[in-house]
Amino acid sequence: MTATPVGMRCPECSRQRTRVVRGPSGFGSGAGRVTELLIGANVLAFLAELVGGAGIMSGGGSLYFDFALFGPAVDAGEWYRIVTAGFLHYGLIHLGLNMFVLYLLGNLLEPALGTWRFLGVYFVSLLGGSFGALLLDPDAVTVGASGAVFGLMAASFLFARQRGLTELASQLGVLVLINLLFTFSVSGISVGGHLGGLIAGGLAGAALLAAERRRGSERMALEAAALLALGALAFGGALLAAAGSTPPVLAPPGVG
Repeated sequence: MTATPVGMRCPECSRQRTRVVRGPSGFGSGAGRVTELLIGANVLAFLAELVGGAGIMSGGGSLYFDFALFGPAVDAGEWYRIVTAGFLHYGLIHLGLNMFVLYLLGNLLEPALGTWRFLGVYFVSLLGGSFGALLLDPDAVTVGASGAVFGLMAASFLFARQRGLTELASQLGVLVLINLLFTFSVSGISVGGHLGGLIAGGLAGAALLAAERRRGSERMALEAAALLALGALAFGGALLAAAGSTPPVLAPPGVG
């Protein structure tokens, strides 16, 4: 027997190199190209905010007034705010925190899901965050990608747990709990936006996992139908939640 870094092995085996094979989960198996594009879109939107008069640490400006989530404006027909608010941020720190977590989760989850499923989870979570924000406080102004990021946390946790990556699932669970504690303990944060994104992302992840039991085109059709249905429900719920909100002017923002 021959001593090796992995224990005692026979002479023939000790001369062999062990081939490292990735697990079937796909977690962290490559750079997230869509993640990089989403980060780029958020950064470009922030630069546009600065050009429009926003403060680098305090937000504001013309884009904030025209595209932030605000119940009375949505009720007046500006439904696009349900989406555009998810790409605006209230200052550089707000942007940096959201993009840092998006980078980590995107590079973890995107290789496991693929481009279109990852985008589906992201936008369902974004819409869910807008729904939650309007449901709990339709008269507040909310901006930020946190709803989408919280949704990615939930989906990442579910997929890691289903793939048997218990240590990773535990770490993601702790990350969710820490962020929820932060959500409820710091003033000015959109509780509804975070909770709505978390729930929507969890539902999207669960739907994709359920569809994995099928094969081929049937699986793809079920996944697409589930994501579209969840997105439509979140969008419709946001419109209903915004109905009847009446403050005449924009209020200080809720950070999402």
